[in-house]
Amino acid sequence: MWTAIAQHIAAKTGTAFTIVDRRSVGGGCINQAYQVSDGSQSYFLKLNQASQVAMFEAEALGLKDMYDSQTIRVPKPICWGTVDGSAYIALEWLELGGGSESWGRMGKDLAAMHRVTHEKGFGWHQTNTIGATPQPNPWTATWLEFYREHRLRHQFRLAGRRGGRFPRQHELLMALPDLLAGHDPAPALVHGDLWSGNAAVTKDSEPVILDPATYYGDREVDIAMTELFGRFPAAFYEAYNAAYPLDAGYKTRKTLYNLYHILNHFTLFGGSYESQANRMIDQLLR
Repeated sequence: MWTAIAQHIAAKTGTAFTIVDRRSVGGGCINQAYQVSDGSQSYFLKLNQASQVAMFEAEALGLKDMYDSQTIRVPKPICWGTVDGSAYIALEWLELGGGSESWGRMGKDLAAMHRVTHEKGFGWHQTNTIGATPQPNPWTATWLEFYREHRLRHQFRLAGRRGGRFPRQHELLMALPDLLAGHDPAPALVHGDLWSGNAAVTKDSEPVILDPATYYGDREVDIAMTELFGRFPAAFYEAYNAAYPLDAGYKTRKTLYNLYHILNHFTLFGGSYESQANRMIDQLLR
């Protein structure tokens, strides 16, 4: 397996590559992750079951969209595929661990990425994943329809299959036109899963974002998620708003957009996320 992966990396980079060192590294709870090296060049490699190759393909294509925007640093995707019953993706290896002074630049760079739009509207060219959950992205003309049908209704359906009970879900879906009234966002290129675990700084003090669930949506979904599990440093928000100020009403929409992720966490993990989601729904429907 390792020889085949090394040969694929070499074919894609045009440079000979033989794995002489392989080290297990942190890569989240879904995949096995490794640093593979020939002694001079290293790559970040993730492995999963062969059936998950579409997840890796979507990750690579999402990273490519962000990489090609030339706005914010992401690990460059190298290749992906299947071998010996395993799916794999190889990415550029980035040395992480820079200082906190780079968070202002991250806010500025993310604002630049959010100015990248798409003429087809809201969505993306294929389904990807949010965590391990399928995330449908059909091209949709309006943000209201996209968010209602392909984010909230989709997650309510999945959470219901897991046994979740959300008594006011239909009331919330009916209230979306009011909750989004006067808000007409452009379809921005978004990371889609931008919590603190997916943002870092390199040892050269360059901000980088990782593990995307890419699509074109309201840019506020990214900013909202940065506040869900502990806020980013203040310099990030100051720089972002200086470059691309948030619209009025963001505070309410923040709760609406983060509901998607809390529902997804219930689908994945169960537990108290159900009650948290219901509290958020009640807050939105006051």
